[in-house]
Amino acid sequence: MRFTILEARRLVEATMAAAGHTAEEAAIIADHLIDCELRGLAYGGLARAISIVERIRRTSTPRRPITLLQETPFSASLDGGDNVGYLVGAHCTGIAIDKAEQTGVAVIGASKTWFTGMYSYYLERIVAKGFVGMIAGSGTQLVAPHGGTEGRYGTNPIAFGFPSTGTPVIWDIGTSNVMIGEVALKARLGQQLPEGQAFDAEGRPTRDPAAALGGAFAVWGGHKGSGLAMMIQMLAMMTGQVIAPGPQRDSGLFILAVKPSLVGSGDDFPARVAEYAQSIRDVRPLDPAQPVRVPFDRSIDQRNQRMAADAIDVPEKVVDTLRGIVNGA
Repeated sequence: MRFTILEARRLVEATMAAAGHTAEEAAIIADHLIDCELRGLAYGGLARAISIVERIRRTSTPRRPITLLQETPFSASLDGGDNVGYLVGAHCTGIAIDKAEQTGVAVIGASKTWFTGMYSYYLERIVAKGFVGMIAGSGTQLVAPHGGTEGRYGTNPIAFGFPSTGTPVIWDIGTSNVMIGEVALKARLGQQLPEGQAFDAEGRPTRDPAAALGGAFAVWGGHKGSGLAMMIQMLAMMTGQVIAPGPQRDSGLFILAVKPSLVGSGDDFPARVAEYAQSIRDVRPLDPAQPVRVPFDRSIDQRNQRMAADAIDVPEKVVDTLRGIVNGA
């Protein structure tokens, strides 16, 4: 089904309100999910709103306010209060920017959260203020280490962002072969996974998304990706995350923001980033029809196209489920 951007946003906001969020909270979550849709990441968009509601409904303990546990002029540690990570991540990003503006560097950690979303969404805010940023986080043990078939890592995304006088350079990846949102959406739509992405509970390769959610995902990048995933898991543990987070709970989030001039770069750093990025785009391509891209180029292009068209396409089954939630189903 096709929606205007405003129609899609209002549907997400109404869904989040039905799940007990305030109007301000619903707007924060909706902005993040709509940005996923605009950038072509449908599994992190309106479909994710269903997963948020499902998780809230199966949790017996109420969420608490996000609270500050400890603080220095350049750091902060927060308890996410079992709030969805879109709220915790937005709050932590604001603190990181404020502290980096005062001291030149910010180190922020948060625990007791879940579904922290697309890290490049937060990094856009950080690099827009002229800072270099890095975000890492972990969660439910759904990803098997290289050579294994049992979950020990989360999908463990990591992202880096650099300010530029042109398009910012932001690299945002998950360290699993498939993201949980992709698997959940395929399960809703009755679709199969590609070969090699997952194992069932007995360790057998599977294409069934439901079996994968009860088993483990394959790690991205072989032994190198597996090692990176482990490092991210320990960064999240440093923020207070438990060793083995339960399903969609007790995840950790780590944010670093740095003013480039602290480590030797002058005020021309964004211009030098833009120049270097363009030199990469100018590399002779293997296929003339496929020019070389820099991380974040695709996202910006996809978002601009959908904003110009003012159109977001959403599977009918997802829309029907969201409307049912809004109507009390």
